[in-house]
Amino acid sequence: MNKNGTFDNHGETEEIITRKDFGYYLSHILLGRGGRIVLLLIFTLSILIPIIYIASTSLKEPIEIRTSGALFPTGPITSINWIKAFRNVPLVRYLFNSTVVAFFSTLLVLTIAIPTTYSIIRFKTGGWFLPAWILGTYVMPPIVVSIPIFAMVKMVGLQNTLLGLLLVHTMANMPIAVWLLDSYIRAIPKELEQAAWIDGYSRWETLLRVVFPLIRPGVLATGVICLILSWNEFLFALILTYGVQSNTFPIGISRYVGEHGLQFGEMSAAALAGIVPIYLLVFLFSRNLVEGLTRGGVKG
Repeated sequence: MNKNGTFDNHGETEEIITRKDFGYYLSHILLGRGGRIVLLLIFTLSILIPIIYIASTSLKEPIEIRTSGALFPTGPITSINWIKAFRNVPLVRYLFNSTVVAFFSTLLVLTIAIPTTYSIIRFKTGGWFLPAWILGTYVMPPIVVSIPIFAMVKMVGLQNTLLGLLLVHTMANMPIAVWLLDSYIRAIPKELEQAAWIDGYSRWETLLRVVFPLIRPGVLATGVICLILSWNEFLFALILTYGVQSNTFPIGISRYVGEHGLQFGEMSAAALAGIVPIYLLVFLFSRNLVEGLTRGGVKG
């Protein structure tokens, strides 16, 4: 209150303006070019440091791995861990098994999920119950259904086979594929499909000739995600496979735990050999993957 008996908010106004200026400059620093570069470097380092550590560990002498905690080798660089990783454990077979299961399960998932999602969205197949049930199976912990799945796979005689694991991975990845494809199909104008029907196209022809070319980036993005999920899956592979002929890469990594302890160097070499194909896949399809994810996020 000033001398005239009125309230003076000049000081408070200046404080508010000062706060706004501070917030403006802070957001400008964080969202400016320099801030974006710093955030990008921090994010990149947080991803690369574990990989760099694995790579450097695979090149260290076994005695140095157990006695030194340095990020990079302090002694001579050696390839003994890589030689032992492929010599002591059938790593090539495990990588081959993972490739077969991941590729064919992803192909089967897309073959089923595309027409299923299209039918649910455009023709209301299953009403509200079917999509809710599909999403519900995805949020369910896998350990809950592990025993029934093992019993069913054993009943049909597919335990300890790549085919049995392939079918289980297909079932496990189906909900995420339907969920991802949902937004891609919804973004397509219905008028395009109606025009195709007027021209005499059947529903299958409309899906293959009209809808599929428009959702191709989304299909590719969904396929890459399902392939990564299948490649990294551990629980079902542990339960359903128990031999070299059917074990996948995540199970093969555990073979480096021997009677003399954990072979860190050999495990690091094997882990690097297993993650490089996935990183190359994502790098090769990064543009299509980003395009598919961003287009899929737009609701029609």
